[in-house]
Amino acid sequence: MGLLDGRIALVTGAGHGIGRGHAMELAKHGASVVVNDLGTSVHGEGVSTAAEETVRLIEKAGGTAVANFGDVSDFEAAGQMVHQAVDTYGQLDIVVNNAGVVRDATIWNMTEQDFDVVMRVHVKGTWATSRHAALHWRARNKAGEADVNGRIINTTSGAGLGGNFGQTNYAAAKGAIVGMTLTLALELHRIGVTANAIGPSGLTRITATMPGMGQSFEPDEVPEGAYHPMDPSNSSPLVVWLASGEAAHVTGQVIRSIEDRIIWMQGWKERKAVSAGGKKWDATDLGDVMATEIFETRHPGMRF
Repeated sequence: MGLLDGRIALVTGAGHGIGRGHAMELAKHGASVVVNDLGTSVHGEGVSTAAEETVRLIEKAGGTAVANFGDVSDFEAAGQMVHQAVDTYGQLDIVVNNAGVVRDATIWNMTEQDFDVVMRVHVKGTWATSRHAALHWRARNKAGEADVNGRIINTTSGAGLGGNFGQTNYAAAKGAIVGMTLTLALELHRIGVTANAIGPSGLTRITATMPGMGQSFEPDEVPEGAYHPMDPSNSSPLVVWLASGEAAHVTGQVIRSIEDRIIWMQGWKERKAVSAGGKKWDATDLGDVMATEIFETRHPGMRF
């Protein structure tokens, strides 16, 4: 018995790297998988049939999968992905939003198009597939299915959680995905759907664009059962577990998977507070208050 026997999954951006690892791992544990990938470059240019290679690898290992070549940032195409899962396998249970592109540049060099493309693929793409899946699950719930047991697993990154030089677009997108995930968790909880975000790592086509990171490689290049600290599929077992019945109680969480570590993240919280004592603050008083009671330092270049 697999953890996901009889379950139906959609994985976006699954033609390469981390997404391919997720799709293969989901299939390994019994899920039937819709493998989505438009087949673009890491910059969102061109098209290819990369999804078919992932399907081939899944079928070679004895799993079940179909390819989808839709653009996640196209609202209608995102809906067609959900419809394909339902038409092919009867329903949809798991959505793994992994598709992404990068167009790195410092703020003074980044173009409007660089910003818009990255936001569209990551943020709108995550929202569009989630929205269509939510409609499917809500309809099932209204038809009498008390607990549809749906799963949304989104993808954030270290850039979205802590910023990264030259990635105002990518960091903004990945941070937005966290906020979206928290809201989806609140909105979908009553119909039995969980929403969580993972922060994966690995040597992928995207990380290969960064100085000093080295060449990317695919999950199928690592021998079965072997461990490589930068294997793009290292986070895939976490995805499988979050997609399973064992994680029905887990929602609204951000969990990173870095090499062999699983890291439960704690988001923004109050670090320190000071009250004005029932009156409006005077800006001229804030210098001393911030230095002595909040930051506890006057260093002008402080960074936390």
